[in-house]
Amino acid sequence: MKGVYFLLYLASMFILSEAQPMVSQPHAFKFESFNSIQEIGRSCSFIVIIKTSCSSIQFTRDEISLAFGDAYGNKVYVPRIDDPTSRRFERCITDTIQISGECTYQICHVALFRSGSDGWKPESVTIYGFNTRPVTFYYKRFIPNGVWFGFNHCSRAS
Repeated sequence: MKGVYFLLYLASMFILSEAQPMVSQPHAFKFESFNSIQEIGRSCSFIVIIKTSCSSIQFTRDEISLAFGDAYGNKVYVPRIDDPTSRRFERCITDTIQISGECTYQICHVALFRSGSDGWKPESVTIYGFNTRPVTFYYKRFIPNGVWFGFNHCSRAS
């Protein structure tokens, strides 16, 4: 009987101590992290798909910039992905943007920069690159004004 209680005790400890999955949240980056990115030789194409949340404002007139890269320091910077004349980033709409930039290995970080007074809440950003797997980053929150805001899932490159 002691053996049964001991097994129940071990099983309950295992269940109670099971690791919870880490939910990645976007965070602010130091502005210098992306400020030094230069628009360099256009050698690779990327498709960026941005879904605006249904809980965002109707559309934004804010200036939106994008930066992403890999663990080896290869970065792509697009100073303006917004287009006020087309009402890009309208609520509940998915926008597809084709860009060119420095070739990367597997993309592991992304950040958005918003400048303006409207506000904007992206649901997700998916990036398709040459010779890399598509990667999706889930924002699901308003982008703060005047700071780079995003994810860094890169581990040190060896």
